[in-house]
Amino acid sequence: MENDLTLSNSRKVFEDIKKIDENKVEYWMGRELMPLLGYSDWRRFEQVIERAAGASMQSGQTVENHFVITDKMVKIGSNTVRKVRDFKLDRYACYLIAQNGDSNKPEIALAQTYFAIQTRRQEIFDKLTEGAKRLFIRRQVIDENKQLFSTARIAGVRKFGLFNYAGYKGLYGKSLNDIEKQKGIKKGELLDRAGSTELAANLFRITQTDEKLKKDGIQGELAANQAHNMVGGKVRQTIKDIGGIMPEDLPVEKHIKEIKKEVKKLETSEIKELNNL
Repeated sequence: MENDLTLSNSRKVFEDIKKIDENKVEYWMGRELMPLLGYSDWRRFEQVIERAAGASMQSGQTVENHFVITDKMVKIGSNTVRKVRDFKLDRYACYLIAQNGDSNKPEIALAQTYFAIQTRRQEIFDKLTEGAKRLFIRRQVIDENKQLFSTARIAGVRKFGLFNYAGYKGLYGKSLNDIEKQKGIKKGELLDRAGSTELAANLFRITQTDEKLKKDGIQGELAANQAHNMVGGKVRQTIKDIGGIMPEDLPVEKHIKEIKKEVKKLETSEIKELNNL
């Protein structure tokens, strides 16, 4: 149990510093990753990066696709800055860095596990059909919604319809009734008729609201509703800032019940492994 908790905590730490570029590719910055892997000296950590890049080259990969050299300015005094080298590292690069790090460091062992799992998840996820991806994310939304409602209950929420309304209003910019009318769907079908992109936006809204309620110790129905609305609005603004399609404008998909029937015949083993990782 203790090891599982440690791995769970480390996963959150790695997720906290993860970034996503304009092509929706996950990446980590080397200088932010360094202390999480138990290194305090950049020169020593850079040697690990170089070994990992060499391993990438030996496996036939184009190193520059995974290890991108960048420069940034850092303060070294009250009025002095200097340029330092950094690396933009994708998931594969981080996995190789963990494999080439000091195996005696417990941080390296945790990183090896985390990036191995994440890499395998992506390999499987890339093989899934769009319908199977929808089903997988929909299940995550259901699970995380249960967790959010539990947290909200502890915060004092009793009218969960209003709590849900606040989150949807923040993310979609309009009431749930108006969303359903615009999309031409039946009452209560929104998430069951949402595609992968729309589901992912809702999943982010749900998990981040749960985290905020816990982290800020929010109490009271009004405060919880306001927090849900605020988080939904932040997710909406992020979609707008990156030029994405607003969730209310995303197309309606087949009902998830139909997808379940299709997926039951295909890719069952892949989804089972994905859920168990």
